[in-house]
Amino acid sequence: MIELITTLDFYILNAIQNMRNGFFDTIMPVITFMGSGGAVWILIAIIMICFKKSRKYGIIIGAALLIGFIFSTNILKELVGRERPFNTEGALLTAQNLLIGIPSGRYSFPSGHTISSFSSAAAVFMYNKRYGIGAYILAVLISFSRLYLYVHFPSDVIAGAVLGILITVLSRFIVNKIWEKINERKLSNNTR
Repeated sequence: MIELITTLDFYILNAIQNMRNGFFDTIMPVITFMGSGGAVWILIAIIMICFKKSRKYGIIIGAALLIGFIFSTNILKELVGRERPFNTEGALLTAQNLLIGIPSGRYSFPSGHTISSFSSAAAVFMYNKRYGIGAYILAVLISFSRLYLYVHFPSDVIAGAVLGILITVLSRFIVNKIWEKINERKLSNNTR
């Protein structure tokens, strides 16, 4: 089963390499950089936290980013131990001809860029559907850049998207419970 998935992954990944051109070679590293360390999503979370109306969803993004980082980088990647495409036998590209530097993490599954992007986009969508569509478009672009740059397999990205959305559902549940407790305490303190 794993061999079949890897074969399909390489088929899709190598087909994407047929799209290579000067424009994409320039823009994809920039797009992937935006998702590095969840940078663009952290900025969006901070902006949302600054406004009372969106504060709770900014906190949800922060919680989702933290949970996603711990779960994907420290647990799942180490547990699965899947090599990145350029380090895998049968790879079309090697570390020497990547458009970006070799990623700091050795393992590929799941895509951390995708987890952070889809978890954040899901939270923005829960807050405001119009802004959420824009956030999902950015999440897709960041995730696609990981394939274009040959540092993740398609199954890494698909798993990252699903996990990212699930992590946001969990984060929203946790933040809502804490939010309710804080409001209950405020109410009880105001009635004294």
